[in-house]
Amino acid sequence: MQQTLQLVLAPEIALDDDNFRQFIIKKLRLRETDNSIIRKTRQSIDARSRQVKINVQAEVYINELPPALTQFELHYQDVSIRPKALIVGCGPAGMFAALRLIELGIKPVLFERGKDVRTRRRDLAAINKEHIVNAESNYCFGEGGAGTYSDGKLYTRSNKRGDIRRILEIFVGHGANEQILIDTHPHIGTNKLPVVVAEMRESILKAGGEIHFDTKVTDLIIDQNTIKGVVTDDSKEHIGIGVILATGHSARDIYELLHAKNILIERKSFAMGVRIEHPQNTIDKIQYHCETDRGPYLPAASYSLVTQTRYKGVQRGVFSFCMCPGGFIVPAATETGEVVVNGMSPSRRDSPYANSGIVVSIEEEDLLPYRDLGPMAGLQLQKEIEQAACKLAGATQTAPAQLATDFVKGKISSELRETSYQPGLQSVDLYEVLPPNIAFPLRDALNDFGQIMRGYMSRDAQLIGVESRTSSPIRIPRERDSCEHPEVKGLFPCGEGAGYAGGIMSAAMDGERCAEQLVRLCGS
Repeated sequence: MQQTLQLVLAPEIALDDDNFRQFIIKKLRLRETDNSIIRKTRQSIDARSRQVKINVQAEVYINELPPALTQFELHYQDVSIRPKALIVGCGPAGMFAALRLIELGIKPVLFERGKDVRTRRRDLAAINKEHIVNAESNYCFGEGGAGTYSDGKLYTRSNKRGDIRRILEIFVGHGANEQILIDTHPHIGTNKLPVVVAEMRESILKAGGEIHFDTKVTDLIIDQNTIKGVVTDDSKEHIGIGVILATGHSARDIYELLHAKNILIERKSFAMGVRIEHPQNTIDKIQYHCETDRGPYLPAASYSLVTQTRYKGVQRGVFSFCMCPGGFIVPAATETGEVVVNGMSPSRRDSPYANSGIVVSIEEEDLLPYRDLGPMAGLQLQKEIEQAACKLAGATQTAPAQLATDFVKGKISSELRETSYQPGLQSVDLYEVLPPNIAFPLRDALNDFGQIMRGYMSRDAQLIGVESRTSSPIRIPRERDSCEHPEVKGLFPCGEGAGYAGGIMSAAMDGERCAEQLVRLCGS
């Protein structure tokens, strides 16, 4: 016999396995002789009222075995002698494109400018401890992409872009915890995602695919408006039936290459600002309405904020981005002479800090000083702010910072708080880092957020700059149905770098979609 239950429970019941099981046994009046299997299929936290509740969907199987929680089976065919398709970039878009190509009988050949996940760690340590930025291997570049070492959030609103459940099950098939199939806001964690990424690599290689690390694509081979292959930094030419361009939002050289070859690219909307860091306990007390701490059952609390401001008569959206409960702020620069910050959380989300991007939408008039640069205008604005942040904070990876209350008042902070940002902070006037069209809307938004979340604008909150890589300021256009570039046949712009994704899940789904379209249009 099988029953499905919809429950609203206290945290101490829902989030403790033993307590939860005993509750179900008592509720259904199960006997000791019953062979019962109880499993959750959905779980979310409702903290809207002062009494936090957990919404749980569960299945109970009595004297029968339940079906498998996942339907995906990890069996990939041998494609070692099949036609080759080339993939530039080994982030989630590139890796999921490769796995889908294998399923469809095409051999994927991936080119990744960075290193494999294990070797990549040394370069991340060098950024954090020695302030040395490897332009080819960092928090943005390397196996698994930017998300591998910057959180591993798997939540997406992109329900129409693909099969979310399928993507999650592929992650589980490669070692992710089944809990990601249950949580409303699934999260693998930066400490566990590298292992999953390495398993995905092994699936690609065992099926006959190829992955070339430390291999940078420097040119495209195009004949009569059709892409034939790519050239790598060792001057080798690689030919394939099509090319999926999945380079991520920080591969500026790819945009420059396309622009130089007169291949159509476009400006797109994006946002920039700062990271705000609080003690996690501050956010817990605000969100969970608790007086001291969240207790032993509830996870580190998160938040989502948005407001509208006006600057010189222009309305500007300001919003939280990539909120990381129990997390760390990390250096995400890809070149020497720039400071960029990002956020991440380990799987347990047990850091004493909470951080989130607070970013301001960039409007068309902000790019007027750069109009001669055409589609590269936003990229130049991005660079200038990152370089200013680096210069004002001491020309290392030390980040410019200011207490949030001091920023609102327009005064430099005499001292800063402890931080999760390992390279360290330098107290500066962030109005010298951020242009007025970002700084003043940010100031007004912080006042709004302080009203929405009482205690948010405490003296413990500090701003750390700059959060500038929320998304690419450039879109590589493609046809809506075919995913093919409108001018270059066989070229499939993909994922965040092309402007069609905003995180691991949407990038993965976009990678699968581009793989399917490549096979449909170019496959043999």
